[in-house]
Amino acid sequence: MTAAFLRLNRRTFASLKHRNYRLFFFGQVVSVTGTWMQNIAMAWLVLELTGSPIAIGVLALCQFLPFSLFGLFSGVFADRLDPRHLVMATQAASMVLAAALAAMTLLGDPAVWQVYVLAALRGCVLVFDAPARQALTYQMVGPAELPNAVALNSSLFNGARVAGPAAGGVIVALFGPGLCFAVNAVSFLAVLVCLAAMNVRELVRLERDGERPAIFAGTWEAIRYARRERRVGLVLCLVAVVSTFAFNFNVLLPVLARETLDSGAEVFGILSACFGAGALAGALLSATIGRASFGLLLAGTTGFGLSELLLAPVQTLPLAAACLFATGLCFTMWTSNANTSLQLGAPDAIRGRVLGLYFYAFMGAQPLGGLVSGWLAATGGTALAFAVGGSVTLLASGVALARLRVSPRWRLAELLGLRS
Repeated sequence: MTAAFLRLNRRTFASLKHRNYRLFFFGQVVSVTGTWMQNIAMAWLVLELTGSPIAIGVLALCQFLPFSLFGLFSGVFADRLDPRHLVMATQAASMVLAAALAAMTLLGDPAVWQVYVLAALRGCVLVFDAPARQALTYQMVGPAELPNAVALNSSLFNGARVAGPAAGGVIVALFGPGLCFAVNAVSFLAVLVCLAAMNVRELVRLERDGERPAIFAGTWEAIRYARRERRVGLVLCLVAVVSTFAFNFNVLLPVLARETLDSGAEVFGILSACFGAGALAGALLSATIGRASFGLLLAGTTGFGLSELLLAPVQTLPLAAACLFATGLCFTMWTSNANTSLQLGAPDAIRGRVLGLYFYAFMGAQPLGGLVSGWLAATGGTALAFAVGGSVTLLASGVALARLRVSPRWRLAELLGLRS
């Protein structure tokens, strides 16, 4: 029993044997926890300033509109520049923006438009951070352990989603949102120190032959690749539809806490933490499996849609927490498998741009999705918003499965994760 547990543990945390990845991982533990504290504090601040679910939808618009405007081209910079240097620059910029938000909130009464401006600037930074961070992950661990590292990144992100909102909800309730913003600003020092301490010689060398890609021509090359590789295009389309219409928890969870459950910031933190706990469980499961599967991706999206449908009519905290745990678990199953399959299939010279397409699909249309979710919540409550999101997700999963022109036996093996 003990030997089996140790083997399972080694498989789950295999990527941590790389020193550079260990530094990155533990620096991110601190930084991402602070980021989640800021996320819930910012949403709650906007809700307090306006009292409107639609205003939170506008906040989501500000955060994700940069992905709509620049997301298609952000991957070019990950292919042109050194990913480690680019991540260091984006983390430093994020620290400055968090400090500005903290100062504005602690020293006075901010106007909602000021919060929107800082959210938009942070979104611009994240556009370039996301593909560079994933490209750096490939360099830290190599192709063999990339599925494990991507899943561990998700476990880190979602473990912080548990601790950050829980702590953030308490801090907002006791001291106000300004302190959350200040803590987040300080937390970026951890990841900057760890990035600076990496051994560059141990990073996997990328094979980038020829000239560095131009912004527009390089982007079009990635789009042609996605159109030519049918599985790549299908993954990107599925991610785009599900994330646009169903992954708008930054808009809906504050409304679920305040309006549906008639509670305060501490319940908002609990709900966010429950989703994060489920997402953490899904990420650890993906890390243990250690490989990408289109079948697991489809199983994850289907479970994600069903969980949202179950959440729609819920009116009590325990049931909402249980549904959000299941939703979070399925969420990381489909995002980890989508991310990993795209990275492993892409050549070195174009990987950053393929990741740029992935993040564009994941977040590029969320400004529209956030506004739609805010409008649905204002019209029919969170019940209507979650019902629409769950239904669209199930429909998209069915269409994706139908597009796989394979035999039923092969398709069943794919869905069970027995084939990649």
